[in-house]
Amino acid sequence: MSEPAPDDAVARDAAEEASAFSHPPVEPDATAAYGEHPDQVVDFYAPRGGRGSAPLVVVLHGGAWRAPYDRRHITPFAGFLARNGFAVANIEYRRGSALPHQGEGSAAGRWPETFDDVAAALDALPSLVAGALPQADPRRTVLAGHSAGGHLALWAAARHVLPKDSRWRLPAPPALRGVVALAPIADLRLAAERGVCSGAAVQLLGGEGPFAERAGYADPAVLLPTGIATTVVQGRTDIVVPQEVAESYVDAAARAGETVGWTLLEGVGHFPLIDPSADACAVVVEELAQLAF
Repeated sequence: MSEPAPDDAVARDAAEEASAFSHPPVEPDATAAYGEHPDQVVDFYAPRGGRGSAPLVVVLHGGAWRAPYDRRHITPFAGFLARNGFAVANIEYRRGSALPHQGEGSAAGRWPETFDDVAAALDALPSLVAGALPQADPRRTVLAGHSAGGHLALWAAARHVLPKDSRWRLPAPPALRGVVALAPIADLRLAAERGVCSGAAVQLLGGEGPFAERAGYADPAVLLPTGIATTVVQGRTDIVVPQEVAESYVDAAARAGETVGWTLLEGVGHFPLIDPSADACAVVVEELAQLAF
């Protein structure tokens, strides 16, 4: 299990979280469903101030795959991307069922529904974009995920290297310009060992019993190489998803013969990466632009 963080680190993290969550939600320009469940929806944001088509950034929010954390908290980030000239698709997906007696308020994720939804949303996205966001150029699509959403973004980009019996496997690499994973829970095994987010990685895969069997279908650190341009952005002072979890994925990619971009930000924790008022968020925009434009 992870060691408790020093009081000053906890205070800094709380201040960063408060800042990131202080922005009012940004309403989308359109919303479309990719399934019948209320959580099977995508919000679309049109690029501001641009002409012609714009690259599409597909956002997968974090929150430890837990039900209380939905896409609303990342809408200021989505709006920020739109103001910087991107078309944006903000995907919702089914998360953990409510368990009020647990300290985190919810179990983390649903197996297999969380993965079903991300796969279904991305498979449906080209047709949804054509109807809801004609300004977007789906040929220039980049996945961007934060925290648990970073895990899902890396996983979605690796569907073509899933085991052959996987229901989510694609016959060819997805049509992506790349992935920008922000403080991702990118190595589920290490996250489980370190107790990241109160055991969320183990809960995601259905508990300690199924974890080993299911990890091969869900852990980005073993689904390598992907052949898709990938950048990881990480704050050095992150105490929510520590640096070592993302760095382990980068190292695993290198062992598999693949180079993953590694942007490590000094004095930055978990939440500034999606906080439009933080300098770190501008760095994220630059990383997205390098892949998309």
